[in-house]
Amino acid sequence: MLTSNILALAITFIVALLWLRLNDYLAQRSWVESHLSRKIIHIGTGPLFVLCWLLFNDDPINKFLAALVPLAFTLQFFLIGIGVIKDEASVKAMSRTGDHREILRGPLYYGIIFVLLTIIYWKNSPIGIISLLLMCGGDGLADIFGRKWGNIKILWNNGKSWAGSLGMFLGGWSFSVIVVWIFSAAGVFLYPIQYFLLPISIISFIGAIVETLPLRDIDNITVTFSAVLLGHLLL
Repeated sequence: MLTSNILALAITFIVALLWLRLNDYLAQRSWVESHLSRKIIHIGTGPLFVLCWLLFNDDPINKFLAALVPLAFTLQFFLIGIGVIKDEASVKAMSRTGDHREILRGPLYYGIIFVLLTIIYWKNSPIGIISLLLMCGGDGLADIFGRKWGNIKILWNNGKSWAGSLGMFLGGWSFSVIVVWIFSAAGVFLYPIQYFLLPISIISFIGAIVETLPLRDIDNITVTFSAVLLGHLLL
């Protein structure tokens, strides 16, 4: 039993490392633009990590094992951000301007949220999964949609667009529905996906509104907090 969970931990770590290093490699060689690389990492990390939870058995201790993966990367982000570790590939992939100190904001908050939601919610509730995937898929697609089609700006925030908000809603909703459906099909959650569709829709819609607020660099926190709060009200 312990051996299988250690193997699950190793697979989860390898999957996360390969995903990050692939994007670091592409960004360092300028095959993918830095801002796009950041968002690809942002979008893909959540679903890959959460799906790896299915490799672990349901013993509550395994939430701490799984949380070791984002904790390890969060510590790495912190050390890169303060300049202890020199990793130009990571800096180029995860920062907007190439300043390593930027990693102490968005990416570091991102990692801390992963650790906390894994430990608090794990497989016991879809709240953690929905909150993580709104932050990952929603926030990631918001930036991509906004850059490509974001000519019409939000009235209360010139840095945001209606296209970006649509991307936020669609990304958060679709990623949440797909992953929660997989967990329901695997028997982790007792209810079928139909039970979760309305709550996910409301959470994604409100999350898209929260993401438009003029709160630079802390939207990972505000969006996730709103999703958790709504999750407790609706689920």
